[in-house]
Amino acid sequence: MARWVAGLDGCRGAWAGALLDLDHPERHRCALFPDVAALLDAPEQPLIVGIDVPIGLPDRVFGGGRAADLAARVRLGAARSSVFSMPPRAAIDAPDYESAKAASRAASEPPFAPSIQGYNIFRYVRAVDTLLRARPEALARVHEVHPEVAFHALNGGRPLGLPKKGARAREGLALRRSLLEAVGLPVTLLDARAKGVPADDHLDALAALVVAWDILEGRAVPLPDPPDRDAHGLPVVIWAPAIRGP
Repeated sequence: MARWVAGLDGCRGAWAGALLDLDHPERHRCALFPDVAALLDAPEQPLIVGIDVPIGLPDRVFGGGRAADLAARVRLGAARSSVFSMPPRAAIDAPDYESAKAASRAASEPPFAPSIQGYNIFRYVRAVDTLLRARPEALARVHEVHPEVAFHALNGGRPLGLPKKGARAREGLALRRSLLEAVGLPVTLLDARAKGVPADDHLDALAALVVAWDILEGRAVPLPDPPDRDAHGLPVVIWAPAIRGP
């Protein structure tokens, strides 16, 4: 049986995906998937999928975010702002931004409201939440990751110091690519960016794939440890790869 792993990153209403056969690394592909089910049910049947989207939505949130968000921020230190605070479940299900802010403040201690950037990913969060509640067997395959947490670990547990957007984006993307190459991803996979996928989303999907690889091999680290669960039994945890580098 082939050991395929995959990574997914939200991209323009769809998902940038990368797949790799760990036993035959010359076998890989990248594609833009319309939804998560399309990857789960793809011919490769990946054993583990790392996905850059929050999974597990508590009914009440304490301390400014889910336990997973808080643990990831501690891990990232100075780069903690890259982790959005996910609000309570009622806010994710709200029909508009104003309603989401009100629902979040009503069920968080201390009260907080999601940023507009956080709100903009709620459609991805709802889609994955719906999928996992409808297909609970997929919980063994689909795991939440955060690309910047992954790259931090691949950089020896140190801040990268370079953004992936803005004036220094080229340097930041080059650094992230070098970390992925150092961990053993084939150059041909690094170069296989699907049409319509921005460079940063492609690299983030590959970082999610690396975390999936470490989960399958038993090397990945849960944040927090042990993971929390929401009222529907979904795990509230961000998985990080093992620390690499000097």
